Amino acid sequence: MIERLGASFAAWAERWMPGPFVLVLGLTVATLGLGMAMPGATPLLVLRGWGDGFWGFLTFAMQMAMVLVTGHALASSGPVHRAITALARLPRGTRSAAGLAALVSVVVSLLHWGLGLILGALLAREIGRAAAEANRPLHYPLVVAGAYAGFVSWHGGLTGSAPLKISTPGHFLEDRIGVVPLADTLGSSLNLVVAAALVVAVPLIVAWMAPRGKATPAPRGVLSAGVAPNREPPPDRTPALRAEESVVLGRLVAAGGLLLVGIRLAEGGFRAVDFNFVNFAFLFLGLAVHGSPGSYARAVAGAVRGVSGILLQFPFYAGILGAMKASGLLVRMAEIGASTGPGAFPVAVFFSAGIVNVFVPSGGGQWGVQGPVVVEAAARLGVPLEKAVMALAYGDAWTNLLQPFWALALLGVTGLRARDIMGYTVLVMLLTGPIFVAALLAF
Repeated sequence: MIERLGASFAAWAERWMPGPFVLVLGLTVATLGLGMAMPGATPLLVLRGWGDGFWGFLTFAMQMAMVLVTGHALASSGPVHRAITALARLPRGTRSAAGLAALVSVVVSLLHWGLGLILGALLAREIGRAAAEANRPLHYPLVVAGAYAGFVSWHGGLTGSAPLKISTPGHFLEDRIGVVPLADTLGSSLNLVVAAALVVAVPLIVAWMAPRGKATPAPRGVLSAGVAPNREPPPDRTPALRAEESVVLGRLVAAGGLLLVGIRLAEGGFRAVDFNFVNFAFLFLGLAVHGSPGSYARAVAGAVRGVSGILLQFPFYAGILGAMKASGLLVRMAEIGASTGPGAFPVAVFFSAGIVNVFVPSGGGQWGVQGPVVVEAAARLGVPLEKAVMALAYGDAWTNLLQPFWALALLGVTGLRARDIMGYTVLVMLLTGPIFVAALLAF
């Protein structure tokens, strides 16, 4: 049944799913129209809100770009490259290949969402190459879909925006809720159970969707590309180039950065982990693994290509957020759960966050506006703050499987279009929804 459903959803996406940039333009038009229909809102007010908010994600976009770049650079290092190649040669068919890609993605996304996204993409691409070299039939789009489906776990992991934001001193709600340690959110029994359930369920669902007797190989351009970027140093060995390829220099600086990471972890434990800390740690870990400054710089240059979607589309999503704030539309959507009882409140927050995420696929940006409403309603209803925060985080991550924004970098690596994989990921979204709901009701 799941195999047939996967094929049906894939056919629907192939016919009806537009490109991500078309989607954000359509969401812009829809948001402006809905905003202008809100009571008390005028067309000029909504339009000004859209324009005023257009550049509101510049800092956040830079943080997101660094997560993606540092994750990609680490994933393309020699040791990780060799691990990817070895893993890619293990599967013997589509079912095992898609399940493996999903398992790696869902586990690594819990550690670092950028690394999970890129590592999953690189693994899927190498699986496609390995299957072609061995002349084995493979349904490549499902393997790539599995690599993206694992991303559903990210907001309950160590780089989850909402938990990290409220664990960072000076966050904008500190005067109301204080600094909330990650042990109370990411380390809660609720989150540990959800994470474990996703690690088991997502690979199984993806594997069950494997179509029997149908093979779709990787595109020709993917088959001719290697997993790792060209890290070979230039042949001209001048003193300047020798300095660029100096392993001593690169690892000396990396050791200093990683020493500081260790000191901060020793001093603050889990509380030391915030957004900038994660980027700092992965930057110097990547430099240490690559060794030379030249190798790491080339890896980053190869990673920057995947940031193009963020640079082009983030301003539009920031504009959408501005229009929703100016018109009152976002607060109205966020208030959906405020009128429920304490028992249903976390589930209502989960679904409302999922809806908002379709319009604003930014965990941090969404928390910036929906967070205050959720905090106030949770306090009024007597719902634990940590549970309300995680409900919002789960809803945001859940509908990423419907919203292709974060698939942009993965699609660039794997050579596919959004419509090639979104049918499968939408079905994973529908089948994992009960996991989140059941956990929110049980804890």
